[in-house]
Amino acid sequence: MKTDEKRNSDGIHLWLVLWKAFRSVEAHAHRHISEFGLGLSDFGVLEVLMHKGPQTVKELGAKVMLTSGSMTAALDRLERRDLIERTGDKGDRRVRVIKLTRAGAALIRESFEDHKQAMEEAVAGIGEEDRRVAIDLLRRIGLHAVAQLESADKNVAVKNGRKK
Repeated sequence: MKTDEKRNSDGIHLWLVLWKAFRSVEAHAHRHISEFGLGLSDFGVLEVLMHKGPQTVKELGAKVMLTSGSMTAALDRLERRDLIERTGDKGDRRVRVIKLTRAGAALIRESFEDHKQAMEEAVAGIGEEDRRVAIDLLRRIGLHAVAQLESADKNVAVKNGRKK
């Protein structure tokens, strides 16, 4: 590493380092999740259902950060494999609730343990305390970035004569 790079802490350099680190760790996730015949989106849906229980399509989409169309495609794939089922909401017929089937619950329990181990291997280069610090710093970066986006969205709305 060049001396200039070592000292460089500007936003663009931080973004580049975050992006490269993310892509490297993501490659570990892809490799291990694909062993179960799943993609990241499908795995994310199953993982949320395992940890949070039945969810509406809207709730799931927000948690796994998928658009409506991508959610529909993921749910169709999972339903074809009998890993999830869609049911109507008792309070609102327009709302669909997604839950794991018995096969889906078994698959995500097994694959999640493998995924957990793969992620441990991917980040084994730093110790537990450094992980805590990294998690805290990354969370702060993310929260600040979201606040900046929301502020910019409000400014655009006001500029265009709309209140947000």
